[in-house]
Amino acid sequence: MVLLVGGTGPLGGRIARELLSRGVKVRALCRAGSGHAMLRRMGAEIVMGDLKDRASLSSACAGADIVITTANSVRRGGDDTVEAVDVNGTRALIDSAREAGVDRFVYTSVWGASMESPIALVRAKAESEAHLKASGLTWTVLAPNAFMESWPGVVVGAPAVAGREVVIVGEGRRRHAFVAEHDVAQFAVAAVTNDAARDRHLAIGGPDAVTWLDVVRTYEEALSRPIPVRHVAPGEAVPGVPPEVLPLLAAYDTFDSDFDTRALATEFGIASTPLAAWVRASVATMRSRVPRV
Repeated sequence: MVLLVGGTGPLGGRIARELLSRGVKVRALCRAGSGHAMLRRMGAEIVMGDLKDRASLSSACAGADIVITTANSVRRGGDDTVEAVDVNGTRALIDSAREAGVDRFVYTSVWGASMESPIALVRAKAESEAHLKASGLTWTVLAPNAFMESWPGVVVGAPAVAGREVVIVGEGRRRHAFVAEHDVAQFAVAAVTNDAARDRHLAIGGPDAVTWLDVVRTYEEALSRPIPVRHVAPGEAVPGVPPEVLPLLAAYDTFDSDFDTRALATEFGIASTPLAAWVRASVATMRSRVPRV
C-alpha cells in the first residue's frame, strides 16, 4: 500500500490516478478543507492529517509499504511556512515512515536543490533530501525541472490565450528543459514499481531545452498570431505569479537547466512530452473553457 502525501495537488492527483489505474492501493493523507472528494471517487483511502501534526503522520504511515510525498508550502500562507511544512514537516514524515517500518520513501524535490540557494524552498528541499538519504530508508528522490504547467503555462500561456501581453523577467534567453507534470507522475510510478529506482536521485527534465522567447514562439505557432512581450527587471511583478514565487522566476534568468534526460526516460520506459505538444494541448484546453456567445 502506498501512502500519498500531497494527493490533492495537481502532481499528487496525477500520481494517485496513475497508481490506482494500475491496481495499487493508495492511502491519501489530506488536510482538513483540502478538497479530497475526487481522490475518494477514484478509490483512494482518505485519512486526515497534516505535516505539522506528528501524531497524524505516525497513524497514516502505519501499514504503508511505500510513502510518496509531493506536499509543499507553496501558495498556502498562514502558518504553513517553508520551515513548518517543507523542513520540519517533511522531516517528521520521514522519521514517522522509518519508525513504522516503511520499505521505501519517494520524495519530490526540485532540480538543483542546494543548501546554498538564495531561495528558502530550494534550501528546504536540499535539507530534506539529505535527511532522507541519512534515514536508513530505501529512497528515491524525484528532482524535476520547472513544470510546464506552473511556468510556461502561467507566465506565457494564460496571458497569451487571453490576448494579453506576456511579461518576461530579464532577457528570457536562458535555456530550460521544462517538464510536464504527467511525465513526473510516470517517474513516481516507476519509483514504486521499478527496483532500478531504489536509492536513486532522478533529475527529470523535458526533451526540449528552450528559452522563454522560444516558449513565446511556440505559443505563437499554436495560436497562429503574434504575442506582445514586455521585459521587466527581477523583482518586478508578473501577472499571475504570486509574490512569494517571484524570486524563483527571477532566478531562472540567472542559469541554464538544459540537462538531457532522454537516457533516463528510456531506462524507465517513459515517453517525454515535447513542449510544442504540451502547448497545443494546453491551448486547446484553455480555449474550450472560454464561454461562447
